Amino acid sequence: MIQSETLELLEWSRLCQHLANFAATKLGAIASRNLQIPTSQAQSENLLAQTQEIYKLESRISPGLSFEGIQDIGDAIERAALQGILAGEELLAIATTLAGTRNLRRIIDNQEDLPILLDLVADLRTYPEIEQEIHRCVDERGQIADRASQKLGDIRAELRKSRSQIIQKLQNILQVKSNAVQENVITQRGDRYVIPVKASHKDVIHGIVHDTSTSGVTLYIEPNSVVPMGNQLRQLIRKEEIEEEVIRRQLTAQVADIKDDLERLLAIVTTLDLATAKSRYSFWLKANPPRFVDREANETITLRKLRHPLLEWQHQHEQGHEVIPVDLVIQPETRVVTITGPNTGGKTVTLKTLALAALMAKVGLFVPAREPVELPWFEQVLADIGDEQSLQQSLSTFSGHIRRISRILNAITGDTVTPSLVLLDEVGAGTDPVEGSALAIALLHHLANHVLLTMASTHFGELKALKYQDERFENASVEFDDATLSPTYKLLWGIPGRSNALAIAQRLGLSVDVIEAAKQQMGGANDEVNEVIAGLEAQRRRQETKASEAQNLLHQAEKLYKEVSAKATNLEEREQALKASQEVAVQNAIAQAKGEIAKVIKGLQKGKPTAQEAQQATNTLNQISTQFIPKAAPKAPIGFIPKTGDRIRITKIGQTAEVITPPNSDGELNVRFGIMKMTVKLEDIESLDGKKPEPIAKPQNRTPPPPVTPPPPAIRTSQNTIDLRGKRVADSEIILDQAISTAAGQIWIIHGHGTGKLREGVHAYLKQHPRISHTEPAAQADGGTGVTIAHIK
Repeated sequence: MIQSETLELLEWSRLCQHLANFAATKLGAIASRNLQIPTSQAQSENLLAQTQEIYKLESRISPGLSFEGIQDIGDAIERAALQGILAGEELLAIATTLAGTRNLRRIIDNQEDLPILLDLVADLRTYPEIEQEIHRCVDERGQIADRASQKLGDIRAELRKSRSQIIQKLQNILQVKSNAVQENVITQRGDRYVIPVKASHKDVIHGIVHDTSTSGVTLYIEPNSVVPMGNQLRQLIRKEEIEEEVIRRQLTAQVADIKDDLERLLAIVTTLDLATAKSRYSFWLKANPPRFVDREANETITLRKLRHPLLEWQHQHEQGHEVIPVDLVIQPETRVVTITGPNTGGKTVTLKTLALAALMAKVGLFVPAREPVELPWFEQVLADIGDEQSLQQSLSTFSGHIRRISRILNAITGDTVTPSLVLLDEVGAGTDPVEGSALAIALLHHLANHVLLTMASTHFGELKALKYQDERFENASVEFDDATLSPTYKLLWGIPGRSNALAIAQRLGLSVDVIEAAKQQMGGANDEVNEVIAGLEAQRRRQETKASEAQNLLHQAEKLYKEVSAKATNLEEREQALKASQEVAVQNAIAQAKGEIAKVIKGLQKGKPTAQEAQQATNTLNQISTQFIPKAAPKAPIGFIPKTGDRIRITKIGQTAEVITPPNSDGELNVRFGIMKMTVKLEDIESLDGKKPEPIAKPQNRTPPPPVTPPPPAIRTSQNTIDLRGKRVADSEIILDQAISTAAGQIWIIHGHGTGKLREGVHAYLKQHPRISHTEPAAQADGGTGVTIAHIK
């Protein structure tokens, strides 16, 4: 009872309604509004894993998981199991639900790092053959189609013919008796075709009166000549209804046969939709995944910048006030936190925010706080928040609190510390301050002995001293601005709240004499305590100022680092540009040198060169080499072996030449450029891509590598052959999935010819399977088109 009371006090149903807005299906919305709270930490961790995997999956695909076509078919399944006959719309809803679920499973199956979701859909069966049969028999309007059976098609052909004959007959009567009809139209009353006849001319057209207009001036008459035709039409309509019922009964029987699998399918789809709603709601809240800590292992509760989810919704959707976050960092030894401070300062909101954060983590929701989010898994969340007055039961505020606290204590009875969270608002209030304070102290000591964590708000000054008597207690307070005499809604840790009643009264104009009298009545002790607290608050503000200054310095350092990095990048870009311009200059110099060398060669080609002219040409080439070739060129990578016919570059003169003879044992080779032949050394040449030649090494006798034997062709065996003949498509998919997961190379799949449904189902499944590269029909000797060869990647 106290659990449901607590949920009501925390407005848990409002949060569930907000969550339902993110559900994609009716079933998901119902599950969200009736969110079940797990009873074990393992269940909560599994739900959190589902939310995290959906969150990860939706970050990869756009626009996210689609639940299109999935409907609430629970009632239809139950009626089918009770041998009722489903309507066409219900059968169509079942078909679209099967298709939508198969699409969900396909999306999840294509992922590899979602173990929880993959396990959830592992045994999901979607019966594509039943879906196809429903679509064959039922059109998109939910009506039974002509193609559903030959008999139905024939009946409807007769119906169309009969209606055409009746309409033609009535049109002839309208033309002949035009003066007797009220309006030249043919209409229906029930399933009988009639024409509007003037009441004054009813004897002109003899027949059956099926209806009369409101004014009584028009009679809707079925002429006697049309009555037999109408009777025949009525019989055909009845035959059509009977045949449609037969078809729907057959489809309903197929649905009833798979009732258990369909119910499991609905449960899995609902689980997926609920997890997706949690993921999307968490994303909207800018929440982070929680981690459950072990207080017995000295782990700290860490909830920084924690926001109240209901106030966040109110701020975003109802133009409420901006939500002020709170920091809750509770050390392992702390069992009780007492929050003091002025009224409307945010004490109650802090209690509710912590409780909702604990419940959200339990049901698999992310918590609206900054990472890391660390809190215990609380077995129970129990709260006494707000007044509980009852005129009928003559209960005061104090009595109401005591009754609720009694129920809390009954829920945590035991000799050991229960992993529960207890929240008490204004503990001990509503009665004599002395007795109320004593009761509050005793109650908090009892809770410290029996509960993992208690958080209580109070105005009693005596509770502030508990921290200095017992290390399991901690103080916190809501900040109060002395200048504006209003709370800031910020939570301060380690500092109890000051008493501000006299300060507020004085600021609001209460007589100074009365204020002074009150201070004398209280004595100087309270002033001293307030002065100590004020000193602590001033010290905290100084520390916050220094922390802010340090943060500003950090921002400035980061800004300076970015500027230096930008300048370094700019210098690198300028260096690259300079290198590029230098490269252009070098290329121009090379082109100029080549031109001068060409002049020398042209001069030698004019006639038969003499030795003196050859020597002069050599001297000119050396001068060009000295002028244009850098003296300290970087060494090029080694790895070039010149062969006869290769084109190489002579580095000293920068001339391209052709190798005439390969290098001898002394490392010399003959080259030719133009009409000139030269003998050069290996160290004076390089390949056209800048590689230096390898030095001459003595030849070594090497054993030639053995010839590579090509892999033998794939051979069909009993191990790589799967016989699916006589199987259903759904069963075949399971057999194929098991075979493909262990196969290598190729597998032969025997499906036969038959009606072709099994072959089409097998081909559709292989086409979407990630391990199949391609398929082909077997050779004629191995079965031809009745056997498919699937190639494994």
